[in-house]
Amino acid sequence: MASTAGAGAGARCHLLSPIPMAAGAAAGASSRRRRCVLSAASGGGGGGRMVGRRPIEDVYKVRVERGATAQARVEALRVMETWSAWRTGGRCHMPWDWQVDQLVYVVSGEVRVLPTGATTGEEYMHFVAGDLVRYPKWLEADLHFDGPYEERYRFLAYGDDN
Repeated sequence: MASTAGAGAGARCHLLSPIPMAAGAAAGASSRRRRCVLSAASGGGGGGRMVGRRPIEDVYKVRVERGATAQARVEALRVMETWSAWRTGGRCHMPWDWQVDQLVYVVSGEVRVLPTGATTGEEYMHFVAGDLVRYPKWLEADLHFDGPYEERYRFLAYGDDN
């Protein structure tokens, strides 16, 4: 089942339904995840943005692993076999808030994460295919997708550090 939102001639944002989740994976999932709004903003910028002298990921307590380290953890956690999948069909943006910690592996595409508390549009995080990202509980942000995107995700229980 696919849902579609958006406006304009041929401009649509698709949220493709997830594959079945493992037991308990949806506990604490936000209802805001299903809402998607057409984005007029263009993509851009790379990762490693700074706020003052601190990387923006540190400011918002978002942890990211990249490269061989991320790939080794993805294989050890059996991400592709056991985690739920979520994807968009194209360019869009949507608000999201994390009610619990969430671990996300970006399978394809890229996402810009603009935290609600950011004071300028330059204060965003940028994650691409191959990144393993841990979003903390209570983070609120707008997610911007410039094209098709797919992720595998798992919500974490209190004290779960994987």
